[in-house]
Amino acid sequence: MQNRSPLLVAAAFGFSILVPLLGYFYLGWLYALIFLVGYLGGFILWLATAQEASWASVRVPYWLTLAAFLLLHKLEENRTAFFEAVSARITGTPVPEMSVGLALALLIVPVGAWLAIPLLFRRDHEFGRFLAWTFFASMGLTEMAHFIMPLLANEPYGYLPGMASVFVLAPLAWWGMWRLNLHRPPGAEA
Repeated sequence: MQNRSPLLVAAAFGFSILVPLLGYFYLGWLYALIFLVGYLGGFILWLATAQEASWASVRVPYWLTLAAFLLLHKLEENRTAFFEAVSARITGTPVPEMSVGLALALLIVPVGAWLAIPLLFRRDHEFGRFLAWTFFASMGLTEMAHFIMPLLANEPYGYLPGMASVFVLAPLAWWGMWRLNLHRPPGAEA
């Protein structure tokens, strides 16, 4: 197992809480709770695994999951007005105007960290493995909220924007989590 110093664990935990806090501040409790599943869930999964996955073991699921997220899922959410639908059907709160803080909360911090995964992994940095867990947990667990959120609406269960692409996105992320968890480094006991 890689050395997980107390400072590394504290930094990972802090990051796991930062994104949900930003979500709460800019989007409200529902989004914060959803983000918490991926980030705190990824943190717990990272702590619970002792394997030293290599970049080669997760490279393909990472790139496919990232492509599905950006090219399928975000496109579907944007074209079908995800935030507007959640606002109108579930939270009743207005969709926030785009601001620097909102861009920081939704794009720069989480997506920027996920884009750093290949570099950190290639340098065998344990924080990269942690970020990979948050990425795959966010895509494979958090995005399942698209199937739960319609239950919160005061209407018959139906399509929520973003739901269709989760059928591609989540299995790719589960594959990534499987590769992170089950990979054994050369020479390790099976």
